[in-house]
Amino acid sequence: MDFPVEHLATFAAILEEGSFEGAARRLHITPSAISQRVRAMEQRVGSVLLQRTRPVAVTAAGAVVQRAARQVQQIAADASAELGSHESPGTLIPIVVNADSLATWFVPALARAARETGATFEVLRADESISTERLRSGAAMAALTATSAAVPGCTSTRVCTDRYFAVASPGFAATHFADGVTAAALATAPQLEFDRHDVFQRRFIRRVTRASLAPPRHFIPSSAEFAHAIELGMGWGMLPELQCAAGLAEGRLVALGERPILMPLYWQRWKLDSPALDRLSRVIAEEAAAAF
Repeated sequence: MDFPVEHLATFAAILEEGSFEGAARRLHITPSAISQRVRAMEQRVGSVLLQRTRPVAVTAAGAVVQRAARQVQQIAADASAELGSHESPGTLIPIVVNADSLATWFVPALARAARETGATFEVLRADESISTERLRSGAAMAALTATSAAVPGCTSTRVCTDRYFAVASPGFAATHFADGVTAAALATAPQLEFDRHDVFQRRFIRRVTRASLAPPRHFIPSSAEFAHAIELGMGWGMLPELQCAAGLAEGRLVALGERPILMPLYWQRWKLDSPALDRLSRVIAEEAAAAF
């Protein structure tokens, strides 16, 4: 099924701007023209592509078109760069990254990639266990994920293994774990979780107790604030080694167990012949290897 290139560009602009009006301003055409192009695409497909919400959202069929639109954009941007054109910047490359990687090693890697590729990036924060959904929907071109199986149309490469430790403040540990890290203590000691997708604390509990417990829980959906809350004695939680090593060395944190929980991380990206995506992938792999 063929779509005019300008229709695909319109579709991408709507999703990036979040509305028909925003796309119209970017493309310097009327909102009515935007609507006509979308209706023409929907008539050709035979189904609704966009939910007219604020911001707009893609349907299942729209996700397929979104993916095609982003690929066409990237191919055009790569061709323009190779031809030495400087009339417009490269297209935006959306990437899904988990919060802990963002808080530790990923942003320096992305800064290097921006310098070396000239591309611009949009980071979409999502838990590493569900980030593949953004790839599958076409909302992202690449993702740092805990899922090894490649999403259809993508490649998957293991780039590092993060190490998570159960930690607490010294005062919290003295109060709640005076007799050791036992099932009884873990059942009553408040714990921190990033959000309701966070499973690291539960994995640690099962490792220690072989049981499913229901301790009191706080939810702190920000990596830096999550670590800060642990240091303030709000609860215990799992932190990546890159984030807790200094606190452990300086005595601001204590470990509740010696063995880390390992989390392999995989870089998944579209199977697209793109110099910008290729270079980005090399930088991520090199920076991950250096960080770990």
